[in-house]
Amino acid sequence: MTYLGLDLGTKTLGISKSSGVIASFYKTLRHNEDYDYLIRELSSIIEDEKVDKIVLGYPKNMNNTESDMARIVLDFKKKLEDAFHIEVILEDERLTSKISNDLLISGNVSRMKRKKVVDGVASVVILESFLDRRNNGK
Repeated sequence: MTYLGLDLGTKTLGISKSSGVIASFYKTLRHNEDYDYLIRELSSIIEDEKVDKIVLGYPKNMNNTESDMARIVLDFKKKLEDAFHIEVILEDERLTSKISNDLLISGNVSRMKRKKVVDGVASVVILESFLDRRNNGK
């Protein structure tokens, strides 16, 4: 089973991949709110990598309410399902950007480089979180 992890930001889409055990960074796409562009780019990735399921970060507020970005993510989820006819699983992504930044800081990655890769690292954290829960039966 091949999974694609996605972290949709306002300007970029972080992408990670896993065969079900460990997630790894795949790439980051700049989109400037052109979601049709993302669908076109993801189409070749999904085909080339033979993706079975997509795990999409779901950005809820800390008080568990739905954020403005969460509504955008839900619309994007629908676009993904309509385009690819595969299951798209929402994964709570609260604190993933902080975790990702902390990981990059601990690895002595400069602020400029962190800005470029944080969404990709966040997609790995999102996918790892899903896999951990699935593998532990929770």
